[in-house]
Order: sequence, then C-alpha cells, then structure tokens
Amino acid sequence: MSKRLTITQVIKRIEYDLKHRKPLSLVRIGDGENIVLAQNSVWTMNKVMKQIWARKAQAGQKGISFPDMQLRNRLAGSIRKADIVGILPKKDRMIKAPAYLKRTLTDRVFRHFKLKPKLVCHACVNRIVTKRRDFWSMLRKQRILVITSDPYAMKAILERSPYKLNVTAALPLIHFQQIDWVLERVDDMRNDFDVALISGGVNAVILAPGIAKLTGKVAIDFGKAPKLMEKKKKNGH
Repeated sequence: MSKRLTITQVIKRIEYDLKHRKPLSLVRIGDGENIVLAQNSVWTMNKVMKQIWARKAQAGQKGISFPDMQLRNRLAGSIRKADIVGILPKKDRMIKAPAYLKRTLTDRVFRHFKLKPKLVCHACVNRIVTKRRDFWSMLRKQRILVITSDPYAMKAILERSPYKLNVTAALPLIHFQQIDWVLERVDDMRNDFDVALISGGVNAVILAPGIAKLTGKVAIDFGKAPKLMEKKKKNGH
C-alpha cells in the first residue's frame, strides 16, 4: 500500500535528504508516461498511435519515438526505482488531457508492470512547489544542475529574482537516445551540484532515479515548471 505525501511532506523529505547527503529521486506520471507504458501492454500499438500525444511524439515534439519497447521497459524500471512517484488524483483538473489518459490509465499500466511505489504524491507537485517560499529557500542553499532542451534559458529563469538559485551546471537533453550520454556527463560533474532539476518529459522520469543512484544526489522531475514560471513573469504576476 502506497503512502501518500502532502506537498509539505515532499518538501520536508527533500530537505532531510539534502541535509544528510542522501540520494532521492522524485518522478511524476502523466498522460505521456501512461501512453509510453501502454505500448503493447494494456493497449495495442494501433490504439497508442491514435493518441494526439503519440502523434506529437512522432513529429519530434516529445523527445521520444514510437514504437519503442526499450523505452517502455526502461521507464517502468525507473518508476520502480524512484523514491517518490507523483500520480494524478482520480478527478484531476490540472493537466489538459482526456480523463481516460490520466489516473485510470496509470492504474492499468501500474497493475500490468506490478509497480507499487512506497511513496506517492500529487503528479503536479512540480507546479505547486513553485508557489512555496520554503521550497525556494531550501534550494537557494544548494548547487543546482539543470537538464532540459534549452538549459541556459532554464538557468536564466532560475537565477533571477525571485528564485535566485545558484545554477552551477547545465546539460542539454533533446531525445531519449541521449540518456546514457547525459548520465555519463552527470557522473563526471557529480562534485559540482547537489540537486538536479530535470525538465525533459518522459525522459526526466528515466533520468531522475538514474542520477540519484549514480551520484547519491537529489534528482527531481521538474516538468513544465520553468515554462510556467516564465509565463507568470511575462504576465506580470
């Protein structure tokens, strides 16, 4: 039986592991992860490819390609290794996806792959923590590694007010095929950061547990949080 953590408990857990220099990985499961896991497991490939998200992936917009059973299996393995797994509530209204691609599908693919995370939280934890002062004050004391398609844009967002983080390293991540290269680079720079913030869609779910295990650091699947933070700034909030 999974234990559900509140957002405050998630922040406290991150803070504890940072203080005691323990590895921690936080991943989040949304419609994209569900669709990847559904490949030839709970859905036929034909049904997978009818999804708009899958068609966007084939158009090069998601950092992955279909079909890819190696990706599917690696994703399942990473979820199994993650310390905290974000899942959507049963009646989620925060992400813009059809209901059948949300928690219902998560439950189906988790059953298929026998995924039983010990700790779960809200899948939109990445969006919620950006509004929490205690989250930012905690991260200001740490050296940050950013991994995303445009790492220097993300670095610029995080370094300016009101966040004012110390971003000491940045790596690009465009496609699943780069995962092993990114892990090698992260291993080389393990002494240059304390927390990895990864915005890379499905690939972030694979990277976070890998980075935590490889380096003994905290690795967080940060999702679209930087884009939402930038949008908030442009809107004058």
